[in-house]
Amino acid sequence: MANEELHEMIVALDIGTSKVVALVGEIDENNKLNVVGIGKHPSRGMKKGVVVNIDATIESIQRAVEEAELMAGVNIQTVYTGIAGSHIRSMNSHGVVAIKDKEVTEADVDRVMDAARAIAIPADQRILHVLPQEFIIDDQDGIREPIGMSGVRMEANVHMVTGSQSAAHNIVKCVERCGLEVDDIILEQVASSHSVLQGDEKELGVCIVDIGGGTSDIAVFLEGAIHHTAVIPVAGDQVTNDIAIAIRTPTSNAETIKLKHGTALRQMAEDYQIEVPGVGEREPRALSTQTLASVIEPRYEELFLMILDELRRSGYDNRVGAGIVLTGGSSTMPGVVELAEEVFHMPVRIGTPRDIGGLKGEVESPMHATGVGLLLFGAEQQAYGMREKYTKVTSDSLWVRMKRWFSGNL
Repeated sequence: MANEELHEMIVALDIGTSKVVALVGEIDENNKLNVVGIGKHPSRGMKKGVVVNIDATIESIQRAVEEAELMAGVNIQTVYTGIAGSHIRSMNSHGVVAIKDKEVTEADVDRVMDAARAIAIPADQRILHVLPQEFIIDDQDGIREPIGMSGVRMEANVHMVTGSQSAAHNIVKCVERCGLEVDDIILEQVASSHSVLQGDEKELGVCIVDIGGGTSDIAVFLEGAIHHTAVIPVAGDQVTNDIAIAIRTPTSNAETIKLKHGTALRQMAEDYQIEVPGVGEREPRALSTQTLASVIEPRYEELFLMILDELRRSGYDNRVGAGIVLTGGSSTMPGVVELAEEVFHMPVRIGTPRDIGGLKGEVESPMHATGVGLLLFGAEQQAYGMREKYTKVTSDSLWVRMKRWFSGNL
């Protein structure tokens, strides 16, 4: 492919606990994102969202990227990738500056964002995102785009996300050892929100929960801006482990049984017998799907109660008028929505990626919410200009952040 076409390509690399997915997208003449390549490979070196085996992770990334390259017919050089894990922390902050020339410029926005991020964080944590909620100019609040407005004093309310320096470094190291460069590293639930949430939901108040293999990632949006993020280290792998222990079968078989016959709400499970392979050389035996559902339901109920506790702790449990949006591969099990509505007592829906073309049928599934969100994030950066307006206002560009991480100059 010619070099002039390469810059129009956007590549997302979703390095999950259960799978690695590489997606190749391009922007057409109507500014619509089309997915033109996809590669998947089981993830062998990740646990609960963090790298635990560098070599195994590199191999999984290489396999997924090679498959995506073959399908798209391109040579992948740079990627947008996500980050998750229980090391993620978040907080809301506030900054105030004087407007230099009585009219807000980009430099003023940069200064007020720097003022908002000037707070103490633990030594092992580094800032991943500084996401603006609103700007206030001379006591006029609710401003989204302050540049060009007149005033003498500007304030910014922001949501800050921090993560482990070593966890981020290990992700970047794995990608770079595959011969790729990282365009940016994005919190996974922030990426997922780009692909599954609608504007009116963000305005009214919504909680997105991305239930993956190793972690469940939470983000709360109010009045169009993100106000809270959290990570719960319980997800689909814990359900699989419970099944393996309860019915005494190898983990790989438990995963297959979960996907084929699992139901999250026992009263919705059809009652029929399935064959369960034994451990070692033991004989297979029969199991009722009702019994299987009685193993699965308590784990999902526990997860939803943990999410509800996190919402209550954040203080936003009564402000999410649009309810809960579940996404991620572990949200697709039958009965999940019904069980979630029983626990949360609010509307619940499954979020699938939208606003995409091309290989739509291949990626129009909750399990690709993060990958498609990374593509949409990259498309926005291209639309606004790389490392210009969007990266300055919503998050630092990766090379700046990495320089800060490793120099310690925050």
